[in-house]
Amino acid sequence: MDNRSEVRDFLMSRRARITPEEAGLPPGPNRRVKGLRRSEVAALAGVSVEYYAKLERGAIAGASAGVLEALANALRFDDAERAHLFNLAHAADGMPAAVRPRRRTGKAWNPRPSLQWALDAVTQGAAFVRNGRMDLLAANPLARAFYLPVYAQGGNPPNLARFQFLDEASRDFYPDWELFADVCVEILRTEAGRAPRDKDLHDLIGELSTRSTEFRTRWGAHNVRQHGTGTKNFRHPIVGELTLAYEGLEMAAEPDLTVTIYSAEPGSPSDERMRLLASWAATHPAAALPER
Repeated sequence: MDNRSEVRDFLMSRRARITPEEAGLPPGPNRRVKGLRRSEVAALAGVSVEYYAKLERGAIAGASAGVLEALANALRFDDAERAHLFNLAHAADGMPAAVRPRRRTGKAWNPRPSLQWALDAVTQGAAFVRNGRMDLLAANPLARAFYLPVYAQGGNPPNLARFQFLDEASRDFYPDWELFADVCVEILRTEAGRAPRDKDLHDLIGELSTRSTEFRTRWGAHNVRQHGTGTKNFRHPIVGELTLAYEGLEMAAEPDLTVTIYSAEPGSPSDERMRLLASWAATHPAAALPER
């Protein structure tokens, strides 16, 4: 992925979404641009118009942390957007690979026995490990049963983004399909800022862009997200409707991987259905196992 293009498109898309009124500026007559003008962003950030124009053309290498912070404030960035801007700037500066967490391909990675034991110890929730490309790398039995449609798609490792955009079964599994599609792309866009030289990620984005209009449209929006906690709805082929809370935990020993746990509110209908799914998984272990 070309860093200059990424920076340019990201900054332009953020500038276009903010109205002068939102930025505390008078709208003024004869506006020919959507959102803020370059000169207005420059004034809000306390830099010259020429320097901001240079940044927006993608020449972000060498920009100081103070300038990046001012730019993030001027464009009203949330935490995810602010982190994305700094990641793009670090990539432009050519930060040595040794400074970054080592990116794994996912294909050769296997969980340590102790990690698998920890996942398996979670008996009332679906616990799994994924990377920023949305590969499912390890899971407990309940998570394998929960993601039965994803594992059924095949792939080694199974990939949630491919399932989302290339498998019609995802529209049944995700009742809020549009929301899940937005989140999926925003996670991948965030990962692209963190790991711009990840060939597997580049190949995945190229495949999805080629094969899915839904993905391609969302990718062009340049939205990013920090995805750590919340509640989601699912329609599971075995147990039906589920409303589950999730918590995402970054792994200290594997900085580029995340453990996610889906669980139901105790005593709720979803809790009863997750218990039913756990019983089903215990009696159908082969059906929920990923391909090796």
